[in-house]
Amino acid sequence: MKASETRLQPIIEGTKQYVVPLFQRSYSWTKEEWKILWDDIVELSEIGDNRSHFIGSIVTMPTISVPEGVAKYLLIDGQQRLTTIFILLALLRDKAKQSGQPELSEEIHNTLLVNQYKKDSDYYKFQPTQIDRDSFRGIIAFDTPVLDGQILSAYQFFEKKFRQTSINIQILKKTITNNLSLVSIVLDPDDNPHLVFESLNAKGRPLTQADLIRNYFFMRIHVDEQESIYSRYWKSMQESLGDYLTEFIRHYLMRDGKVVKQTDVYFSLKDIVKQGNAIDYLKDLLKFSGYYERLLYPEKEAEIEIRKLLTRLNRFEVNTAYPFLLNCYDDYSQRKISAAEFADILQIIENFLIRRFVCNVPTHGLNKIFPILYRNITNIRFNTLLEGLKKELQTKGYPKDAEFKARLIDAKLYGAGDRAIKTRLILESLEEYYGHKEQVSFESLSIEHIMPQTLTEYWQNNLGDDWEITHELLLHTIGNLTLTAYNPELSNDDFESKRERLGNSHLEINKYFKDKSSWKKEDIEERSQRLSEIAISIWHYFGDETTTERDKGDVTWTSPQKLLILGQSFSVQTWRDVLEQTMNTIADLEPDKFEQIMQQFPRFIGRDKNRFRAVRKLKNDTFIEVNMSAKSIQSFCFQALESIEITADDWIIEYEERREI
Repeated sequence: MKASETRLQPIIEGTKQYVVPLFQRSYSWTKEEWKILWDDIVELSEIGDNRSHFIGSIVTMPTISVPEGVAKYLLIDGQQRLTTIFILLALLRDKAKQSGQPELSEEIHNTLLVNQYKKDSDYYKFQPTQIDRDSFRGIIAFDTPVLDGQILSAYQFFEKKFRQTSINIQILKKTITNNLSLVSIVLDPDDNPHLVFESLNAKGRPLTQADLIRNYFFMRIHVDEQESIYSRYWKSMQESLGDYLTEFIRHYLMRDGKVVKQTDVYFSLKDIVKQGNAIDYLKDLLKFSGYYERLLYPEKEAEIEIRKLLTRLNRFEVNTAYPFLLNCYDDYSQRKISAAEFADILQIIENFLIRRFVCNVPTHGLNKIFPILYRNITNIRFNTLLEGLKKELQTKGYPKDAEFKARLIDAKLYGAGDRAIKTRLILESLEEYYGHKEQVSFESLSIEHIMPQTLTEYWQNNLGDDWEITHELLLHTIGNLTLTAYNPELSNDDFESKRERLGNSHLEINKYFKDKSSWKKEDIEERSQRLSEIAISIWHYFGDETTTERDKGDVTWTSPQKLLILGQSFSVQTWRDVLEQTMNTIADLEPDKFEQIMQQFPRFIGRDKNRFRAVRKLKNDTFIEVNMSAKSIQSFCFQALESIEITADDWIIEYEERREI
């Protein structure tokens, strides 16, 4: 980077051209900025000495797109003031011609506005961004109509101001070229124009990585071709993807297994795009942007089944899988895989994500799984892409049936954020499983808790002596959830009222309640069991049952031996030991989160010993209820850990099975 103070004249005289990169905004100065500049010029002209006036800085970078012709510079910063200066000089040229000074008019035109002996786009010393180009060229040309816009408004503003002054045109021209000074910063080709631009325009709209990438491409394309290439390739990507353009390019770069951070998209692309293949690379980007658009907006996909499955996946915010899906879409487009095979692939990904969600497998590992997935599958050369996908994913934290069923029965599915969205998808899928001939629209439905979130006296009596435990453990489980359009009406109603309305529902999953006489712990668990069987049929296990992955299913009649929690190992002999050690560890490592658990599960943890039937005292002087079955302890621990964002992989129990006596 080279910086020097200079007057305006050497900046614009000579055979050269300044090109505003495509990432810059259009000309946006208004009367406020025009008036400040005009008043400064008039004041300098009236003083009449050689005093300079600093008007700011311009940042340029020599372009390497065209070795022949005029010397071209990308104008990274300073386009607003430089555009305004050229408009002012064009006005002085026109006024000189109108006032009978043709030599002065031609001098301004040929030395300061155009490259007299050049043709086509090289003729102009300044090339604004595409939006302003026609208006600006109209200003520069003699006797040419100018399009409405900010450039014409600036010309008209200065024309009115000129009529209000008696200063000589020659003096005004000399003041502009000789008295206005600025700092000229010339970047090296390897400098990062993005960082420079943002540091100089901290209050402006920040550039995106896509803005930088666009500029980088067009530095490598002949200026004469830029408009047509821009319209043919880049413009359509920008319009179709909008704010998702940068993320698309990141996922495009990751589709071969690379890990690209969101802040490194520009440099990652810069490293692989060479001067000779810029247009070819743009063509490829455009092709994949079409796939990406359909990933974002499935309604644009013509194939009905694929459209439906993409819509379902997007409810899981599955953008981490987009690098892999871009490759699949390309195979589908080239007919390497059929529509049915692509649909099967989408179903496998949904299956994988649903099972992991239910079993609380952490999601942060997905961004390492999907980018390398396609490469791994194709390198091993499976018989089909689908076969390879199943083989790869079954070793990536994919829960088996026993674990999936157990967690679906006792997991706290409903919750804040995207949990409700994912749970709703599960409930909709359970309803669709019945194959109702007159399918009900899900748009007007919402999730309803049968046992309500706030218990009335009726519900406390109905649930029995352990109503607090039942409520805290089973409230948000699948057995207590359904879909209805009557959520406000049902609210905290008694079960008889809910049963009548739900029993007459058009939804098959609600007809279940028609013959139910009560809604207690056993009823909720029975329905959870039934729905879990259906879920296993919908998202059937696609892995090899002989794999040695740990089974995390039913723990009834088991004896725990070791507890691993957050990387620490503890020796345990009973499930009560597991519960006590789990709570002690959380209280020690995360005291604030322990307080959250105590608020969410007052029937299990508290400071009042007398609230509990059988207790153990924890190290922080709180008490924990231990009069529970192994299954209930496991369920409570799972829900407590989930509530503080500790996953099942951070809580591992080694146990052996006991014979039932």
